[in-house]
Amino acid sequence: MSAVLKLKVLEGHLQELSGFSAPKLELEQYVTPPHIAAVALYTIQTQYQGIEDKLVLDAGCGPGMLGLGAAMLAAGAVTAVDIDPDVLATFRDNVEEMEIANVDAVQCDFLGPCVGKWENYFDTVLMNPPFGTKHNAGIDMQFLRRGLDLSCDSVYSLHKSSTRSHIQKRIKEWGVKGSVIAELRYNLEASYKFHKQQSRDIAVDLWRLHHT
Repeated sequence: MSAVLKLKVLEGHLQELSGFSAPKLELEQYVTPPHIAAVALYTIQTQYQGIEDKLVLDAGCGPGMLGLGAAMLAAGAVTAVDIDPDVLATFRDNVEEMEIANVDAVQCDFLGPCVGKWENYFDTVLMNPPFGTKHNAGIDMQFLRRGLDLSCDSVYSLHKSSTRSHIQKRIKEWGVKGSVIAELRYNLEASYKFHKQQSRDIAVDLWRLHHT
């Protein structure tokens, strides 16, 4: 199955999006690099037909790298959810700047009760959840579990490769199917004062989870 844009064209568009103006450490705000987002979205569409004409949720959307990329690949409709009103303002600026249609941004805690109305509603749930470092241990698994509740088909999620065996164990506990569909390198730019290096290269897995 093909995609409506070539991979390089999609990545070029994503590079034009604005990122976090003032990232918040407590929310673990890091922009998904355009290359990673483009490869992930392209893989989801060409291998699993998971984007074009589908109902897509971007969970913890940030400035919209995944959700807006999905809209560029002709998603039927994209709903983007984030807890942070400041970053949603950037998201909406990106929508306007890129003249993207069929996108709805909602301020809401993805792990709170406000998303319950969407149970089994979305074809495809996209996420690059907080890695669960510092004070948020386990939040990545909470995101995954909630994504499965809201999807009637598949959840696609980015995680550190070092957590692979932990995710495999959780998938078994939850009684769902899951596999790593791409292995990527995440060049994490220094975003906060405590970062000693300008950037770090992190091995990242793109997971596909779906109900049996």
